[in-house]
Amino acid sequence: MNEILLVEDELHVADLIKQCLEEEGYTVTHVDDGLKGIDLLKSRKFNLIVLDILLPKMNGLEVCKEIRKMESQTKVPILILTALGSAENIVLGLDTGADDYLSKPFKLIELKARIRNLLKRSEYYDHTANKQQTDVYKFADLEVNDYTKIVLRGNEEISLTSTEYRLLLEFIKNPTKVINRSDLLDNVWGINYDIGTNVVDVYVNYLRKKIEKPGSTRLIHTVTGMGYVLKED
Repeated sequence: MNEILLVEDELHVADLIKQCLEEEGYTVTHVDDGLKGIDLLKSRKFNLIVLDILLPKMNGLEVCKEIRKMESQTKVPILILTALGSAENIVLGLDTGADDYLSKPFKLIELKARIRNLLKRSEYYDHTANKQQTDVYKFADLEVNDYTKIVLRGNEEISLTSTEYRLLLEFIKNPTKVINRSDLLDNVWGINYDIGTNVVDVYVNYLRKKIEKPGSTRLIHTVTGMGYVLKED
């Protein structure tokens, strides 16, 4: 059973979300401030975190940063809830390590859809059947093991968030193919985004910084007016 941590200080909103998700079969643990959430994550693992931005004691962006610093929580999917729906604030939320966002007010049906999407694409998903086949993808000196979720460049292991990992997987499954932003949004995020948020460009930049260290060759190239491509120079 998938367990969700809900960090939300508005009790009526939290009660509504908790009831909705429990009706879907999830186990939901609720805390009302960011510090409580961080303390809980030091001793427990969850399949997904729903995190409000406007929280007492420590805001959600700071909480997200702290979560990503925890060795055991680098890849747990984080969905942020924000009443600050501008593109700048959304990108700022993603910049802290969140995987998805939902602007308040929102419909519960959309919240459930985004949670399902994040869980299905995450290594934290509680699968009922064990996967028997190991899928390994290689390009140049880059290797992605989609069974163990380990990413290597040369002999160095690279730590990625779940969204960064899905984006890299999309590239390495389609080497030398130019992939446009719309297809990346559909295939990596799975839900129609407002392209004005520039989320694809933001995450490609994150990914480049992690897999293209100083001295290494560039692998992810921009194709002006078209999208991105994984290729060697």
